[in-house]
Amino acid sequence: MRDNPIVPSVDFDADGVQHGFLKLPHSADDSAWGAIMIPITVVKNGTGPTAVLTGANHGDEYEGPLALWNLARELDASRVQGRVIMVPAMNYPAFRAGRRSSPIDDGNMNRVFPGRPDGTVTEKIADFFTRTLLPLSDYVLDMHSGGKTLDFVPFACAHVLDDATQQARCVAAMEAFNAPYSLMLKELDAADMYDTAAEQAGKVFVSTELGGGGSASARTTAIARRGVLNFLEHAEIVDGEPERGPSVWLDTTDARCFVTAEHSGLLEMRVDLGDEVTAGDVLALVHDVERTGTAPVEYRAGIDGILAGRHYPCLTRPGDSLAVVGEKVR
Repeated sequence: MRDNPIVPSVDFDADGVQHGFLKLPHSADDSAWGAIMIPITVVKNGTGPTAVLTGANHGDEYEGPLALWNLARELDASRVQGRVIMVPAMNYPAFRAGRRSSPIDDGNMNRVFPGRPDGTVTEKIADFFTRTLLPLSDYVLDMHSGGKTLDFVPFACAHVLDDATQQARCVAAMEAFNAPYSLMLKELDAADMYDTAAEQAGKVFVSTELGGGGSASARTTAIARRGVLNFLEHAEIVDGEPERGPSVWLDTTDARCFVTAEHSGLLEMRVDLGDEVTAGDVLALVHDVERTGTAPVEYRAGIDGILAGRHYPCLTRPGDSLAVVGEKVR
């Protein structure tokens, strides 16, 4: 197979703290012999597990980048036993543009794995993770939030896996992250995701959704920053014990958890994030914006649970995810 064109300016085997770039050659109208320079930090000390930490897999999600830009500045090698690889903005072109997908090729990073070394810019980045960074890793944390079109209660999540032992290790790492909510997540479209590539490679994988609306709050940023350290402490890469607090456990392994819009219009939420609901409760109304005097369409909960996610902002169209109800486990 062809070599990936990305060249790292860091040495993954060298002890100490290194700040550098993943240099991806890219010829564009404004830079004929140019390159996309993706920031990366490696902190290594001796032997031990490796954690790969990422943010901005989608470019309009900010808790992950904020947590990792802070950690890259603050983490001293003396605290580490093993290696921490941080890429605060995984889809860097999308991040710089404030978009979910790349402005160069419209690539959605979390839908192109395992990627291709001779593909689009987004596929080349995905291939570098698949064939270079994931093989180095033992633990993988990919921090998401809802971006501009979704909002969530702040949760860490793991997936149901065929390998029960691997699933248990992922769940333990999710617990250690210690978000206010912990979710067993059924992905609606898992085939080409980074999550799936990491899990198929046998890694301990945890993801998050820590808010949304295309911004980040002080609360959600603090959850991300503490959660990253908890994750590294759980992996015994960073000294210390994970900070423990209450976390509400949710499950979305039932398709009835997901409510999808079938109409265009103005969204009126009838419950807020974190509210408890009962099957049949009206979650939202969608108003016809083409005319006045018409009754809105009701969207109801399919199960008992907690409203864990909602569409954002208030204009919606068929196919949008309107609401996610998580079944309360404990």
